[in-house]
Amino acid sequence: MFKLIAVVAGSVLLIASVNARAFTGQQFIEDAKVHITQARAIAVKARSGKIVDEELEKERGGSGLRYSFDIRNGKETYEVGVDAQNGAVLENKLEGPNPD
Repeated sequence: MFKLIAVVAGSVLLIASVNARAFTGQQFIEDAKVHITQARAIAVKARSGKIVDEELEKERGGSGLRYSFDIRNGKETYEVGVDAQNGAVLENKLEGPNPD
């Protein structure tokens, strides 16, 4: 029973730490209608791979507030922009190969 409790507690802490990771642009978070976890899911659906960097920024296009994700797929990195007000994918472009 103790092992089960330890495993559950460890899992909860792991999940909480993943969801609590910091990203650039947190000063804009109160202006966003789309939560960062929703934006991550939208970005990975638009471009499969691993998110290696993320930020919330004010930028032209869409509502003017967007999440920007760098998603690595193999040796290529893509920038995927998700509108922070309505979840629309605003950008999905190749950034270039990653140096080895």
